[in-house]
Amino acid sequence: MKPPYEITKSILKCYGEIKEILGQTKSLLLVKPEAKLRKQNRIKTIYSSLAIEGNTLDMKQITAIIDNKRIIGPKKDVIEVKNAIKAYNELSKYNSHSRKDFLKAHSLLMNNLIKRPGEYRRRQIGIVKGTEVKHIAPGYNMIPKLIDDLFHYLKKDIDLDIIKSCVFHYEVEFIHPFEDGNGRIGRLWQTRILMDANPLFEYVPIEDTIKKNQQDYYRVLENCDNKGNSTEFIEFMLDIINQTLKDTIKKTKALNIDYKKRTEYALSELKDWFDRKDYLTLNKGISSATASRDLKRLLEEGKIVSKGSGRMTLYSLPCIKN
Repeated sequence: MKPPYEITKSILKCYGEIKEILGQTKSLLLVKPEAKLRKQNRIKTIYSSLAIEGNTLDMKQITAIIDNKRIIGPKKDVIEVKNAIKAYNELSKYNSHSRKDFLKAHSLLMNNLIKRPGEYRRRQIGIVKGTEVKHIAPGYNMIPKLIDDLFHYLKKDIDLDIIKSCVFHYEVEFIHPFEDGNGRIGRLWQTRILMDANPLFEYVPIEDTIKKNQQDYYRVLENCDNKGNSTEFIEFMLDIINQTLKDTIKKTKALNIDYKKRTEYALSELKDWFDRKDYLTLNKGISSATASRDLKRLLEEGKIVSKGSGRMTLYSLPCIKN
């Protein structure tokens, strides 16, 4: 069965805005944001998705773990971060239509945290807030069929991938197929589905915007449970995606402006052959890695030429001859 929802004017309007923003990415060289922004966004993604579930580590600590540095923190929280890093690093390798990959991703996320990661729950559960039961999940014996139906919908339905990603996210929260980790796998797999619509989504920290709107996120999930369809959640998530894309573009524009200012200044000052150290001297405050990226990009754009290799590489304007 197709999950119940309606395509509203609000959904179509927000989808149109998202498509317009994605159309701008080519001119902004956003098909694959630079490494610094990709890393920052991945840290935001992992921090936010886990913080929603109660993880206490901050972004500095998560950055340290990504950089293979030791930190002091609760063992469970550290395991959660290490697992999430592994799962998100595998995003591009997963097949969004594969139930096997979906279970594999959950296994990575929940390894050493629950008894049977990557396996469906074997008991009836409900979601309780305070003393009130907010959601009774479908019976555990129904899960295999419900998940199979959901993946069939994902693969065969003619609706747009961006909309189906929202539906899939909601249905995972509703079915609650696992003992734990349903929220984080739902958010991760929505990103994987979105990557089918545009690879850029691998580097868009949608979870960060969800966390900033966490109370609304839970409220909308509850509303949809009461209504028996995911329409409101689709509207909510499309707005979240829209907001996050705009923020990502804004930050990338800033990085591109900084690059333009740096390189224009450097090329106006460097009149002869120069090396990376000379470039760094002119642009105090940037890292060696940023300098290397700048010089590589200038070469690709044909604004400079080079000779030598490795640390002995020298650069100049194209008009300078040996």
